[in-house]
Amino acid sequence: MPKNKGLSIIIVGCGKVGTTLVEQISREGHDITVIDKDRALVEYITGTYDVMGVVGNGASYSIQKEAGIENTDLIIAVTESDELNLLCCTVAKRVAGCAAIARVRTPDYSQDVSYLQERLGLAMIFNPELECAREAARMLSLPTALEIASFAHGQAELVTFKIPKNNKLDGMKLWDMSKTIPADIERSVVICAVERGDEVHIPSGNFQLQCGDEVSFVSTRKIARKFLRSIGFKTRQVRSTMIIGGGRSSYYLAQELLAMGIEVKIIEKRRSRCEELCELLPDASIINGDGTSEELLREEGIEYAESVVALTGIDEENILLTLHARNVSNAKVITKINRINFRNAINTLDLGSVLYPRYITSEAIVAYVRAKHNSMNSNVETLNYICENQVEAVEFRVNEASEVTGTMLKDLKPKMKKDILIASINRNGRILIPSGVDTIEVGDTVMVVTTHSGFNDIRDILA
Repeated sequence: MPKNKGLSIIIVGCGKVGTTLVEQISREGHDITVIDKDRALVEYITGTYDVMGVVGNGASYSIQKEAGIENTDLIIAVTESDELNLLCCTVAKRVAGCAAIARVRTPDYSQDVSYLQERLGLAMIFNPELECAREAARMLSLPTALEIASFAHGQAELVTFKIPKNNKLDGMKLWDMSKTIPADIERSVVICAVERGDEVHIPSGNFQLQCGDEVSFVSTRKIARKFLRSIGFKTRQVRSTMIIGGGRSSYYLAQELLAMGIEVKIIEKRRSRCEELCELLPDASIINGDGTSEELLREEGIEYAESVVALTGIDEENILLTLHARNVSNAKVITKINRINFRNAINTLDLGSVLYPRYITSEAIVAYVRAKHNSMNSNVETLNYICENQVEAVEFRVNEASEVTGTMLKDLKPKMKKDILIASINRNGRILIPSGVDTIEVGDTVMVVTTHSGFNDIRDILA
């Protein structure tokens, strides 16, 4: 299938998120120009990736013009300043009429996102701290899971868990699951990826699971909990959470958890921030103290905590806090890590669920880029990276007939690329876990799980 010419994209801001976006988007054949005031950052990115760079203020018309704004399809503003990001997008919209995405993180603007997006004509306003908080809240609603991604407008979930010792799945082949799991549950779940050490598998029926495997499956939310219970996992959400660090992510997470009826305790070192949080979160318990102090953590009951979320601004502190919580309690632990320089080393540690804000940001933006790049009426709805970013779960909306539609999946499979699994079909709000006799039809949204990257269209599954 012929590919569309890549988009022309300007990324303003060369920090952690900007660099990750360049890394992800440049692999997909788009023409990228970066803008940043810091010459060293621009030189680093242009020297590392096949992109152009301009040094200067991204909100300046002359700088945008130098970067080629008049022929740009999309501008993405991810500087540290919300106001600068919105101004960058506003200037670009006035000059070129291109699509625009802004990162907006301040809680003051969180209530105004829909208004700002509509009035400024932006394609997307993204808040990584808020998205991190929502992901952490999903994990605490199902503590057994390492990761939970929602798709099909929240009707279905992609859940990752680790097989413990002596679990009934240890040593079981996938096609034998029906012998030990109730048939109605087994038919409503699809195991779509297995991470074993450094290897990732899109498994077939004869694949044998083993202790230590990180298994990802797709099902509806209700069935996900039934499936986990059937293989011996607890599925009750936590009743209380200790959050260490009082930044934006902690504020957003506390809001989410309090709304779920979960007790929240936040430990924050800065007294002025504690006073702010007391006003913002009157139903939470706010403790002014050093969250890295073992004595304080013990006084505040870390040994009995049901969950501990390390959200300080320092990765090393978050890692040590999680390891300490694992050592002294049975708590569900979540660790936020901003940098990814030593990701392989981090993966050897038992950190439970790990949040990488920059990847949460890039998932949503890359999904939008792919949908915009695609010329057919089959668009990318959502995108999630799993198995340490080695596997993509892409949700497509099918608005037009093609070679993929109307053919039973058992007949379509020989025509598909290797390492692709059709994980679910959302048909008029009903989630189907597809069998060989099911078909993809116009109007469906389809979840595809694959080790390939860069799929823009449902037809990309074909060899």
